[in-house]
Amino acid sequence: MAEKLRNIALVAHGGAGKTSLAEAMLFKAGVIKRQGRVEDGNTMMDYEPEELKRQTSISTSIAQTPWKKHSITLIDTPGDQNFFTDAKLCMQAADAVVAVIDAVDGVKVQTEQAWDLATEFNQPAIIFINKLDRERADFQRAFDDVAQSFEAPKPIIVQLPIGSEAEFKGVVDLVAMKAYTYDDDGKVTAGDIPADMQDEVAAAREAMIENVAEADDALVEKYLEGETLTDDEIKTTLRKGVVSRAFSPVLCGTATKNIGVDLLMDFIVNCLPSPLDIASRKGINPADNSEVERAPDGAAPFSAFVFKTVADPYAGRLTIFRVVSGSLGGDGTFFNPNKDVKERFSQLLTIMGKEQKSVEEAGPGSIVAVAKLKETTTGDTLCADNAKVRFETAEPIATLITFALEPKSKGDEEKIMSSLARLLEEDKGLKVDRNAETKEILLSGSGQVHIEATIEKLKRKFNVEVNLTPPKVPYRETIKKKIRVQGRHKKQTGGHGQFGDCWIQLEPLPRGGGFEFVDAIVGGVIPRQYIPAVEKGIVESCQKGVLAGFPCVDFKVTLDDGSYHAVDSSEMAFKIAGSLAFKKAAEQASPVLLEPIMKVRITTPDEFMGDIMGDLNGRRGRVLGMDSAGKYQVINAEVPMSEFLTYAPDLRSMTGGRGIFSMEFERYDEVPAQIADKLLAEIKSQKED
Repeated sequence: MAEKLRNIALVAHGGAGKTSLAEAMLFKAGVIKRQGRVEDGNTMMDYEPEELKRQTSISTSIAQTPWKKHSITLIDTPGDQNFFTDAKLCMQAADAVVAVIDAVDGVKVQTEQAWDLATEFNQPAIIFINKLDRERADFQRAFDDVAQSFEAPKPIIVQLPIGSEAEFKGVVDLVAMKAYTYDDDGKVTAGDIPADMQDEVAAAREAMIENVAEADDALVEKYLEGETLTDDEIKTTLRKGVVSRAFSPVLCGTATKNIGVDLLMDFIVNCLPSPLDIASRKGINPADNSEVERAPDGAAPFSAFVFKTVADPYAGRLTIFRVVSGSLGGDGTFFNPNKDVKERFSQLLTIMGKEQKSVEEAGPGSIVAVAKLKETTTGDTLCADNAKVRFETAEPIATLITFALEPKSKGDEEKIMSSLARLLEEDKGLKVDRNAETKEILLSGSGQVHIEATIEKLKRKFNVEVNLTPPKVPYRETIKKKIRVQGRHKKQTGGHGQFGDCWIQLEPLPRGGGFEFVDAIVGGVIPRQYIPAVEKGIVESCQKGVLAGFPCVDFKVTLDDGSYHAVDSSEMAFKIAGSLAFKKAAEQASPVLLEPIMKVRITTPDEFMGDIMGDLNGRRGRVLGMDSAGKYQVINAEVPMSEFLTYAPDLRSMTGGRGIFSMEFERYDEVPAQIADKLLAEIKSQKED
């Protein structure tokens, strides 16, 4: 039943304890018999070898847990910037989020970004201050950090901790006005509020009631007139305020010791929305592009969107989706409007960590999976064939870093490409290109750790090994002065010889001007049929410039004179003559090296502006302007590509992970002389080696 479902994304910066919290909830509900630990590599939610090695989630895990006649679907998202695209795409499937805050470290950058996404997706949120048993843990400091970082929905305290650090042993619930203390096994005892906390609790409850009342006009009036609000009024309005995003309740506990976890689960069931509380989802009718809506109604036509794909070399593709409307049986077909195909499935599955269980049906809000769909990938819509709809889904986060892949075994290129294609189905934060010019396979991702984890997966899943190298910069060459030269090819052999003779003028064009060829032959000094051959010789020759073998661009050639031999001239002879003329002219026309200039947009908190500006200057960058975006500053700049290949880790260390950037190609510019000399010397020595 949809009203009994709760789809909850656990979000936070890496290390705040999301996976430990999921583990504690599954243990508390009796789904697992033993509570695992991330450090021991035995949790239900982290199971990929790459996760166990790094002791952090790199992929979203899903599990269902029963609690008090409800079913909670936990979506445990990664909190590392390297894997945050997966968090973003999977958060879409949730109806609400639980933001986990480390009571020692407070709010960190990925928590802020996840909170911004919850706002973008209009998801209600609650905050769980975790790890209160740790040394230097401080509930009030963590709450102040939350209140400063998250302006909306307004955070309000609904629980207070009993004791601190090693003495932390329970929680006071300000709604029920009871104290819950826990023994070493996580067993709870409800009792009276400790005497030494009475004043603190009274003040905190008063502040909570004042905040809760604001979600209901009638209640505000009653409160302002000095009347006492009943517990039922507080509970009802608390839920109303959470669901409408008027505020975000702040709860507390320690996941690893199972303190406060049961109260959090009660709160999820009582105060967070079911799929029926969520507004209808807007979509597009693919037939005429008109807008349609799908309500969370089991009797409506079936529709769903795919938010995650798992690629398994043995079991095939596992497609995980959230049902928006209608219902689905244990087998059958549905339509994919993104790919314009029908897809057949033979079994409906629920996800429990790395395991799957077969289910008979799924209705609105259900998060389920099917195996071995042929065409469907993450971001696609699934719907009834007779009621087509296509939903827009979130876009992956732009990639930040690129590496070239060198196969360890010769001839593995095709195997690398096909294996990467499978990993791209699973990880939308990756991008693969094949650069025709440099002949490199380029893999782009969110950071170096993202790329390294992908390479480990490539080896583990598909037995393909590669080396990572920085990508080659696609330099260009051009000329700076006008020159006129002769290109003459004469070869005498027994019988027919070869003869081609042409005069060309070579001159520079403005940047971005490409290549221009002008036929200025008069009087038939070169027969018409040989003129295209001269052009062809020049076009082929300019692919390898005279400085360092990079393509030559932005020049004009005028063919204005020449001669031919009635017997020995041929297209091949004039093609060679054209090629010789170009090389000779390019050497004399002051050739220079050009480099790609990238347009860069850097978003950073204000306090790092000075460091970033100084760093940009050191990279030969040119700042074009600055804007503000909420609490962040945006720097627009132009920087040579060669200076920006390793910017992602540098920006991360400069801003403590809080800066992000994007870049795109802008134009080619001349390389400064001293840098060009050094570069050409390097290229020469590489060729000699």
